[in-house]
Amino acid sequence: MTDADTTNDPHLWLEDVTGEQALAWVRERNAEAVAALTGGERFETTRRRLREVLDADDRIAYPRRRGEHLYNFWQDAAHPRGLWRRTTLEEYRGGDPEWTVLLDVDALAEAEGENWVWAGAAVLRPDFRLALVELSRGGADAAVVREFDVEAREFVADGFTLPEAKSRVGWIDADTVYVGTDFGDGSMTASGYPRVIKSWRRGTPLEEAETVFEGKPDDVSAFAYHDSTPGFERDFVGRHPDFFSSEEFLRAPDGTLTRIDVPDDASTDVHRQWLLVSLRSDWEVNGTTYPTGALLAADFDAYLAGSRELTVLFEPDARTSLSGYAWTRNHLILNELSDVKTRLEVLTPGADGWARESLPGAPELGSADVLDTDPDNSDEYLLNVSGYLQPSTLMRGEIGGEVEVLRRAPAFFDTDGLTVEQHFATSDDGTKVPYFVVRGEQPGGPTLLYGYGGFEVSLTPGYSGGLGRAWLEQGGTYVVANIRGGGEYGPAWHRAALRENRPRAYEDMAAVAKDLVARGITTPDRLGMQGGSNGGLLAGVMLTRYPELFGAIVSQVPLLDLRRYHLLLAGASWMAEWGDPDDPADWAYLQGYSPYHNVHSGTKYPPVFFVTSTRDDRVHPGHARKMAARMRELGFEPMYYENIEGGHGAAADNAQRAFMSAIVYEFLLRTLAPEGGVGAAG
Repeated sequence: MTDADTTNDPHLWLEDVTGEQALAWVRERNAEAVAALTGGERFETTRRRLREVLDADDRIAYPRRRGEHLYNFWQDAAHPRGLWRRTTLEEYRGGDPEWTVLLDVDALAEAEGENWVWAGAAVLRPDFRLALVELSRGGADAAVVREFDVEAREFVADGFTLPEAKSRVGWIDADTVYVGTDFGDGSMTASGYPRVIKSWRRGTPLEEAETVFEGKPDDVSAFAYHDSTPGFERDFVGRHPDFFSSEEFLRAPDGTLTRIDVPDDASTDVHRQWLLVSLRSDWEVNGTTYPTGALLAADFDAYLAGSRELTVLFEPDARTSLSGYAWTRNHLILNELSDVKTRLEVLTPGADGWARESLPGAPELGSADVLDTDPDNSDEYLLNVSGYLQPSTLMRGEIGGEVEVLRRAPAFFDTDGLTVEQHFATSDDGTKVPYFVVRGEQPGGPTLLYGYGGFEVSLTPGYSGGLGRAWLEQGGTYVVANIRGGGEYGPAWHRAALRENRPRAYEDMAAVAKDLVARGITTPDRLGMQGGSNGGLLAGVMLTRYPELFGAIVSQVPLLDLRRYHLLLAGASWMAEWGDPDDPADWAYLQGYSPYHNVHSGTKYPPVFFVTSTRDDRVHPGHARKMAARMRELGFEPMYYENIEGGHGAAADNAQRAFMSAIVYEFLLRTLAPEGGVGAAG
């Protein structure tokens, strides 16, 4: 196989997602994995107990406020595809609310003979009568769109509908929507997302919709949306040239576009009279340099008129970053991370500037996330608080008022004797890399190291009943590494492992693995590593570059062939993260860590399990298929399982989720605790 030639690939045929020959290969590999891993009592017990967690009636039904109602999507054993439903806050407070079912996806799938998976709904403000419901076949990103009457609880006859595509659609008013979809040749970007945005009026053919904005063919995507905030109604359009940059315009009623003049890699948010600017790089304005990771505020109209009066709402330091923010009617809630631990603040604009105070609720070694607010009407917020050993608590408050507990999730596993610690490993270049360790009192059990390290995504503490039952209760230790490439310390932490610097993330992960051994927490033969998507690439690099550090590797829905990733599905959208394989300068570094190109005969690799989904239309299943085939060709025996449906999440319902998780845990326990001692149950 010649590295620089994308066509001279003996396993190219496995990229034919639904090809008869490829699927026959998949079924053969699946049968091998099922025969090897699912026959024992432990597997069946694990699957059953995982399914209990997923289907538990007393788990939190997380709501989203839309007007007077709280909406929820619910899946359980009786409704594996799920119910879209709603209730009132008063009912919800009562503990056993009466839900009004709006759409039964199981019944719909049966009636229409389709494998429908819920993909969300956009409900029209302010009366919330109409919704644009998205339904996916088998869990793919591509979905169909249908207009739904919430009050009548039925689809609107001759309403807005779109065939299956990776569409972008949103309400303007009751009779008009913005739509970007596959209109035909040239209407989608190279990444497979909408390039052309149109305004579509009710009762007219889609072909007659008016084009309001066009991106470029090599963009990631184009977008448009309507802000219906009373008194501040506005329309915006724009494009994403790459994953981390954007160009956004205010669209006037006559179609005139006014650029929101901020750095290309900054993100903006408009709420009522305010413009927020979140920086990914330093920005000099009128002699003042605002640092990477800062959040700035300005008067929106004054800014568009040329004023550059900016107020710093958040400025990071070496240990602190801004994880996110949420508007209420009159306040701004900041979610900050200090060494990966949550801190919440409330900012209030006034005549004398922005007042600042703490918002209660964040745990010491856990996470607090603002799930929902009601920014048009009130200062209400919903807060979810959890930790590795702390089941989730759903809280409701109004800024300045009391905080009430709406729900407490059940405890799904025994935490007696378990502790949570945070340590710092030293990477090759001296950088301190934080990681969390969840473990029991008895040393020597198998250890599972999880990581992601990409796209400015932060891994924060959170409760998992399935992990607790299937791993921690089996004597396992669980570790989460906050390596570079993520967002734990803001954009600079991400940029430190971007493109040609990506190996820094891999060095960080290896440093954590070595630190775990140095501290006596585990040994290489007892240390497993798991990651999915970009984390699946991380797992692939750990396998090929650091095989001596691990006793097992699990690579899920992974990217592994960095020579062709940009040609497969949404791959082109990620070139800002990794690089362009067609650029010789970029390929020069990509080929150094592309797992598919760095598997060699004669090398001792730990046992590896590749897991993916046929219906994943984001990360092509060909990555995992070809990697497994390449290893088999060289005489290795990788484990492989591909769910025939499930999308990028690799599972479409709770039964599939329980099976997919159980087979992975069984693989890890068999490879990391093969003697049947600590870590082996049943």
